[in-house]
Amino acid sequence: MSKPTITMLGTGSALVSRCFNTCFVLQSSDGTRLLVDTGGGNGILTQLRLAGINRGDISYLFITHAHTDHILGAIWLIRMTLQRDRPKQLHIFSHQRVIGLLNLFCQSLLPKKQTDKMPDRIVFHELQDGDRFQVGDMQLQCFDIHSTKEKQFGFTALLPDGRKLVCLGDEPFNDACRSYASNADWLMSEAFCLYADRERFKPYEKHHSTALDAARNAQKLGAQHLILYHTEEETLDTRKELYTREAKSVYNGQVFVPDDLEVIMLE
Repeated sequence: MSKPTITMLGTGSALVSRCFNTCFVLQSSDGTRLLVDTGGGNGILTQLRLAGINRGDISYLFITHAHTDHILGAIWLIRMTLQRDRPKQLHIFSHQRVIGLLNLFCQSLLPKKQTDKMPDRIVFHELQDGDRFQVGDMQLQCFDIHSTKEKQFGFTALLPDGRKLVCLGDEPFNDACRSYASNADWLMSEAFCLYADRERFKPYEKHHSTALDAARNAQKLGAQHLILYHTEEETLDTRKELYTREAKSVYNGQVFVPDDLEVIMLE
């Protein structure tokens, strides 16, 4: 048995080109890997390779919502699953809109000889708000984040040692989700930019948070550790230092501002 980890394959927002779109692999103590979101294209295959993760070892995928920077990489994972020999099925968890679009994309874009294999190789799990599901030795529960832009699910993951990880998706925390997000050992939150840079990057117009906003919510929710992601890319050289400093000004827990391919030990 090993320590659970998060490998951040990407940490950027939708239109980045100097880093990859936000997606990550949650690995449990039994070695089970859950890929959360997939970026906007076949770069997901590159990021998995650079992270030293065999694509064939990804049997579980959770997609939060249908924005291009979160869903389109799934087409490439499905294609690779259908095109190459693969002993395991690919299980995809999401809500109705995402599942419907993935089916439409695959049937429209992939060759029939590949899509004919989908019933045997691709297993879609259509989730409803509050549904629980098992991935290896992790117990997960999805929840609607109440987006006004696009239907989106976050999730809680109960690790084997009893600790709770909460992924809030890529929009500001909604108090309607408090029962899911409270008292997390690990809280994952988007932070589009620094509050100090809000006039420059205009996060609120994009329905996003700043590092300060995310940290204030983490403090109110009683989170022990805070992971900030889904950021702008213009300040990559100083992002880790400055985002951490801003978050720590209002939050007492430990702050992580990971770079692409960084591994976080969930200890």
